[in-house]
Amino acid sequence: MVPAAAVSAISVAAKIAGKSLTVFLDKGEVTVRETVVPERPSGFALLELVAAGICNTDLELQRGYYNFQGTPGHEFVARVVVCDNPLLQGRRVVGEINLACGECDFCRQSLGRHCRNRSVLGILGHPGAFSQFFTLPEANLRVVPDSVTDEEAVFVEPLAAACEILDQIPLAPGTKVAVLGDGKLGLLITQVLLAHKLSVTLYGRHESKLALARNAGATIGSDPPSSAYSCVVECTGSAHGLSSAIQMTRPRGTVVMKSTIHDKVALDMAPVIVNEISLVGSRCGRFEPALALLANRQVQVKPMIAAEFPLSEAAQAFKLAATRGVLKVLLRS
Repeated sequence: MVPAAAVSAISVAAKIAGKSLTVFLDKGEVTVRETVVPERPSGFALLELVAAGICNTDLELQRGYYNFQGTPGHEFVARVVVCDNPLLQGRRVVGEINLACGECDFCRQSLGRHCRNRSVLGILGHPGAFSQFFTLPEANLRVVPDSVTDEEAVFVEPLAAACEILDQIPLAPGTKVAVLGDGKLGLLITQVLLAHKLSVTLYGRHESKLALARNAGATIGSDPPSSAYSCVVECTGSAHGLSSAIQMTRPRGTVVMKSTIHDKVALDMAPVIVNEISLVGSRCGRFEPALALLANRQVQVKPMIAAEFPLSEAAQAFKLAATRGVLKVLLRS
């Protein structure tokens, strides 16, 4: 009988020497190709995809954002195939998407997400997670608690982006906050703010999505009021959303900008200046708060899953994900 450790080593060797089914974007077209398993640099882990989510940024990349060509995907849960750190071997992980150099002035100030030389998983300079096998630095990986399912773990990255708002802006419990946009990120932001005892009003257009927020405890807004909120989070994904958010914000209030938009945004800056409104760009966040929210059952993400597809059907998955009103579409390895 072959020892279990030997069988495991043989299995790992077979995976490394094998092929990887990989999604490609090129000029708006989604294709799936068979590629070789990528080589693993020192300090990196070779990851085998379990599940990944298609987000609005992936759809914007398909439309031409960053003139992207390659493999997208940055919301994922995967299993470590091989790495340098034995504590990570075989573990189920999620991963922060910014690959920092660790040497520039921003990195020395613990601002690796803004590293001057960074690459970004599935967005800029590093192939993404829509592949059976891909790599990421071990320093970027976070082990998923056993109490968090694969489907829930896929949401860690966007949930961390929602949590980033609370790292950027001091918001006392009870503060009235408006969230503008009832898409995937808007629903996550709403739940995160509610979990931190804020008074949240969500403005959107889709009753089925608004029902999810209502069930979580949010108030549902109808006609956006003028100068009503000290903080408005804009996540409509629309070029017109920022103007609406500014109109809703009180003098000396704050607009948090979450939308990733390929189009240029025309903006009347007069009300921003006259009302002394702060515009805060907000992107990625720390994974630890997001994992804690999921493990403690403080947010519910499974109702947001619209459909699942195998990687081989990525084109159909992208088509559905781009359909108005559809929430999260997952890809499975």
